[in-house]
Parts: sequence; C-alpha cells; structure tokens
Amino acid sequence: MHACIDLGSNSFHILIGEWKKGRITIVERLSEKVQLGEKVASTGNISQQAYQRGMACLHRFKLLMRQYPIKNYWALGTNTFRQANNSAEFIKAAQKIGIDIAVITGVQEAILVYAGVVSALPASDSRRLVIDVGGGSTEIVIGSKHERVLTESLAVGSVAWRDKFFQTASFSRSHLLSQMERGVEEASKLFHGVAPAVTRATWDRAYASSGTMKMLASICEEHGFGRRQISLEALNQLKEKMADFVTTGEELPGLKERRRELLLPGWCIARGLMQAFDVSELNFSATALREGMLDFLVKNKKTIEILQSGDLPQVSFAKH
Repeated sequence: MHACIDLGSNSFHILIGEWKKGRITIVERLSEKVQLGEKVASTGNISQQAYQRGMACLHRFKLLMRQYPIKNYWALGTNTFRQANNSAEFIKAAQKIGIDIAVITGVQEAILVYAGVVSALPASDSRRLVIDVGGGSTEIVIGSKHERVLTESLAVGSVAWRDKFFQTASFSRSHLLSQMERGVEEASKLFHGVAPAVTRATWDRAYASSGTMKMLASICEEHGFGRRQISLEALNQLKEKMADFVTTGEELPGLKERRRELLLPGWCIARGLMQAFDVSELNFSATALREGMLDFLVKNKKTIEILQSGDLPQVSFAKH
C-alpha cells in the first residue's frame, strides 16, 4: 500500500491506496481544514495557531498510516511551504512525528495535478485545459495525453484572496459587492499575464479541480446550471445571491458550512480566470494532485510519461 499526503494552504489531505488487477484501489481518504496559509501573504510566516493545527493534523495522519501495511509514502508541501519564512521549522517538527515533507515547485505541482485529472478521463487526442485553484496558488496546464504544451503556476488562491479582500467580518452589502469586483479585477489582471500563452496553446475542453471549484460546481448544480459544471453565466447570475448569503445568512443550496468563508474568494478567482482565458464553462474534476501522486507511486502506465518529465522529489519509505 501507498500513502499520499497533500499539504495545501487551506486543507491537508491523505490518500491511501494500492495497485490491484491493473488499477488503483483507494482504501482510505481523509481531509482536514488546517488553513496553514492563513495570513502568510501579509506576515510572511505560518502563524502559531496554524502551525499547531498543522502539527495536530499530521499526528492524526501518522496514526492512520499505522493502521495499514504501507510500503512507502509521499508528503508534499505546496504554496505555503514555498512562501513562508518559517516553513523549514514546520518541516523539522514534522520529521519528529515521522513524516518527511518535500516542498515542490509550482510547476511540479501543476504536473501532478494534470496527471491526476488525466488519469480519470477517457483516452483522447484532444487538448485539455486543466486549472487547479488552491488556497495559495492556481496551477494551469494545457496538454494532450502525456504531452504538456503549457505549464504555469500563479500566486492566486482562495485563502490568500480571503485574507486580502474579505478579512473584515461585517461588510455592508454594497461594500461586499464592491470587494467582489475588486477581487475579480485583481485575479483577472494576474491571469491576463498568461492568457496570450493559453490562447496560443489552444485547447478543446476545460477542467477545474480542488475543493474551491467543487464548492462552486455544487452551488451551480443546485441552482439548475448543469451537473459538475461551472459556467460564467451561472457565476454572474449567482453573484448577488452569494452576497445576500454572506450579509444576511440567507440559505445558499449546495454550499457546505466549512467552505463558507472561501465562497466569495473562490467566486472572484473563478470569474477572473474565466474572463481572462475566455472560458464559458469549466468541467469539475474530482481527481487532482493526490491522485497524480498516487499514480507516480504505483507507476501507472497511463500517466508515468507525464510524471517522469517533472523532476519530482524522492518518495519516503514508511517507518512504523
């Protein structure tokens, strides 16, 4: 068995699986909202509270791993580990728990996300635009099968956007709507920087992954805009309903309470990228980074050529 630990800016995830009869079987998956990237953009450091939440979560992950005959594991730190001045301290403390963390670049993260998304799609010669919106960064890949023609990572994430535009607990409705437009404008400006390359690369179908995009897809579906899809039309029509939900507590079907504070930041980023890349519709992918990691561990033939080109860090062997 193999374990994959994805240490994101918003959530920590563990996926345990094995290779059986030519396919991956998932035996355990667990996610915890840690928000390690909270205020990192403004302070430059992982806060003491976030540090403690992260350590507590890793203790639980280690206990879970001991329940299975795990051969090796891969623990990867993403944007917060790349940005925080004190990430080395966190990594050292994690080693004492028995979890070795490797920090990956934005491009390496994008490669793993692309492999994870492609692993669940039918074989096709079509070009796919894959977008993963994390807590601290957004990864963008265009490719066909194992060949990538564009790979980008931008410092645009739902936790970072919450801290930047929606930190104050009480906004008037008009001010909230204004902040939503500011968030879209800032995101769109950053995405416009790579938009010409996205246009030149060309693509046939767009896919989006991550908890933030799952949240938006669920809300769109509950409001009759199509299954597992996010459309620009839906985001525009739901703007004021989302603002009403935040200011008055009005019900918003499709939203889970634990995602509440990332609703508006996620909306800003999704709308900004769709405008910048001229995308009218995103198809939600339930597979992403963790599944790409697991594919690498089991050397899945479907994605191994993608992953071998990524100069990825070494895998750790489990010690019980």
